[in-house]
Amino acid sequence: MKVKTILVSQPEPKMENSPYSRLIDKEKVKVDFRPFIHVEGVDAKGVRQQKIDLKDYTAIILTSRNAVDHFFRIAEEMRFKVPDTMKYFCQSEAVAYYLQKYVVYRKRKIYVGKRLFSDLAPMIKKYKDEKFLLPSSDVLKPEVPESLNALDIIWKRGIFYKTVISDLSDLRDVYYDILVFFSPSGIESLLHNFPDFKQNDTRIAVFGNSTVEAATGAGLRIDIKAPTPETPSMTMALQKYITNANK
Repeated sequence: MKVKTILVSQPEPKMENSPYSRLIDKEKVKVDFRPFIHVEGVDAKGVRQQKIDLKDYTAIILTSRNAVDHFFRIAEEMRFKVPDTMKYFCQSEAVAYYLQKYVVYRKRKIYVGKRLFSDLAPMIKKYKDEKFLLPSSDVLKPEVPESLNALDIIWKRGIFYKTVISDLSDLRDVYYDILVFFSPSGIESLLHNFPDFKQNDTRIAVFGNSTVEAATGAGLRIDIKAPTPETPSMTMALQKYITNANK
């Protein structure tokens, strides 16, 4: 069956010439973007209830741009002036670069991992005397606390923001040829919003092993998977599928 319409369960890319733009131009398909989940901040009271006092910590572990935003939001709500001596351990260059939104980069002690949390762990281990705070979502990959516990350091996790299912009720009678998912939360949102969802001819595209497991566990048929050696990105996987389907 030919593909004419695609719904991507994420916000629309801000960059002008995104891979999706090229896909639309090349294949003449309609691509809509709609976040199936969104982030809501926990307020200062909710953080205090976790027995967290920001002045107790000398180092912050940042795994995402959301973590950066919500750490500084809470600091402002608590009227806590983040000291210049604070150390920042960022999981990736993208997170470290985003940190410049809040601090003068060259005047701060910032340590940057390559991409995975396991890349950052050896850097954290070198600073055993610090007291680490991990601002995170209510959803956290198990490898993060496991890695930190193995380092024999003083650390505490704080839930500063939560992943919340978006209201998709306006899509109830809208049909797309392909639905694209990037996380188990996206699959959960689909089934929460549409408990009577029947896949029928809708193609499901998933990115990552955990999303594959969530879709399979929900009884969905997976038609498109990424990453693979041949199609390392979702847009490449969609391109390959659509080229074959629309012959």
